[in-house]
Amino acid sequence: MAEKKGASEGESGKSGSKKMIIIGAVTLVLVAGGAAAGYLMGSKSAAKHATKATAAQKSQGKSEAEGQKPQSLVGPMVNIDPFIVNILDDQGTHYLKAAMTLETGSKATVAEIKVRMPEIKDAILLLIGNKTFKDLSDLQGKLQLRVELMARLNKILKEGKIKNIYFTDFVIQ
Repeated sequence: MAEKKGASEGESGKSGSKKMIIIGAVTLVLVAGGAAAGYLMGSKSAAKHATKATAAQKSQGKSEAEGQKPQSLVGPMVNIDPFIVNILDDQGTHYLKAAMTLETGSKATVAEIKVRMPEIKDAILLLIGNKTFKDLSDLQGKLQLRVELMARLNKILKEGKIKNIYFTDFVIQ
């Protein structure tokens, strides 16, 4: 009787291991199929994106040839080194560490910005120094700061204008 019990356990053990192998093989096939489908979908998406990019480059070439400046081109950039400013707060002392990049419309504007950099940094520090922690802690405050900075800096510039300001570092502590 003990032999029959041992034999049936061995058979069910073999049957269980066969089931596990089959389940593993099915899982492997499903995972491989999913990966292949994802790759193919990604390849088709990348091909469509590449086709759109090529078409956009061709249309840019046409507009440049016609004397029109394409809207999607980014202008020359000027980096402003990281700086630290005390910001106002009733609860305690807070600091803002920030760095930014100014996008301009021309290389002549870049030259003017470099000449007027002390005035530009002064304007930035004075404007940010009068902001509160609450003003700068949310997205709306940061967007408002960008608008105010552009207006203030464009008043300083005589030759050209700043098209956009990109915050490349923005840490409030």
